[in-house]
Amino acid sequence: MPVVDVKVWKGISEDIIKKIISGITNVFVDLGIPKQAVEVIIQEIPKKHWGIEGKPATESRPDAVPPK
Repeated sequence: MPVVDVKVWKGISEDIIKKIISGITNVFVDLGIPKQAVEVIIQEIPKKHWGIEGKPATESRPDAVPPK
C-alpha cells in the first residue's frame, strides 16, 4: 500500500488540497494499484519554517504565495 507524504506551505485552499489528493491517487491507479490502497498525507508547513537557499521562504521567496 503506497503512502505518499506531501508537504506544502500553510494556507493552500481545501479545493487545491482535494485536487492534490485526487491527482496523486490517480497516478497510482493508472499504475494498476487499487484506489483503496493509496493513502495521501498532506502536511502544511508555515512558510517561515521552510528553508530555501539558506533562508526562510518568507525571505527567499517573499512574493510566492500558496494557491487559493
